[in-house]
Amino acid sequence: MTAENPKSARTDRLIAEAIRNSQSREVGYRERALKIYPWVCGRCSREFTRENLQQLTVHHKDHNHDNNPSDGSNWELLCLYCHDNEHARLLDAEAACQAGAGDGGGRSKSRASAQPFAHLKDLLKRGDG
Repeated sequence: MTAENPKSARTDRLIAEAIRNSQSREVGYRERALKIYPWVCGRCSREFTRENLQQLTVHHKDHNHDNNPSDGSNWELLCLYCHDNEHARLLDAEAACQAGAGDGGGRSKSRASAQPFAHLKDLLKRGDG
């Protein structure tokens, strides 16, 4: 039997603790959100029943999972697909900002300046002659 790596054991404990904290946090706000809001996806309007309720998630509008006001003002119910799409859009916007392609609001700071058809008229004239 080999001795367990202390660093690995510590990492495993931290991960297990983070998962437990996340699950306990989720149980609280998920249950409250399901009581406050109708079981409908806020994006695609898909309706849910007890049989498929596990596919309905609670999305934090400000992306802060610790911001859970009792009135539910930071939550919206989204199906798994719309929730994944929402987070993918956020990641895409952040990547665009880091690449210098946007201002974070979805709009580019500069407009495209390429003019691919600028000399098309001259090219067509040459072909007619």
